[in-house]
Amino acid sequence: MTSTFDRVLDELGTAVVVGTLPPGRTDSIDGFVTRTGASRSIVREAVRVLVGLGLLSAGRRVGLRVLPASEWDVLDPRVIGWRLGGPDRQDALAELRALRRAVEPVAAAAAAERASDASCAVGLEPLLAAADRLASAASVRDAATFLQADRDLHRLVLELSGNAMYRRLHRVVVRALDERLGIGPDDHDVGLHVVVARAVVAGDADGAEQAMREIVDRG
Repeated sequence: MTSTFDRVLDELGTAVVVGTLPPGRTDSIDGFVTRTGASRSIVREAVRVLVGLGLLSAGRRVGLRVLPASEWDVLDPRVIGWRLGGPDRQDALAELRALRRAVEPVAAAAAAERASDASCAVGLEPLLAAADRLASAASVRDAATFLQADRDLHRLVLELSGNAMYRRLHRVVVRALDERLGIGPDDHDVGLHVVVARAVVAGDADGAEQAMREIVDRG
């Protein structure tokens, strides 16, 4: 069940992203209370989050000001979700794919190169297990289980890369994968995911990179 806070945050965040609250517009806590019908405490907390995400600024003299898209934290999953639900959905999807193509194949190669390191050993079995769960879920057309296994596999590849910045992008990748919830598992995609997992474990950097690139390109 969605909480009042979540509703208010989504309502205000969406209003900024789709332009109902356009850049440069000023408002106040009281104005947002009237707009959302929520309590001042909930609105204040939602505003605090939106300020942190770069959608609003707050000042004593100007109150709350809506900021342009250039100020938004576009890597935050909430902002990604609002953009995907707005008029620039196709731009957001294209940007997500471009980011994933720049990062995930390289991360897969790095993970394979590090497979023989003792520090990676603990993550290799879960990676293979995620690939197995993904394949099993696809065989019975269990979309929800498939999606969770997909999330786990991509997260583990980023973690195994050993790059702290790549690891931080796992929430972005997961949010992109969530867009596939209503899409039935594709047998070829399943095979590619299994190839990535096995290539990483085997230390095959080229194979892991190529398979991951095809996964991203296929969307």
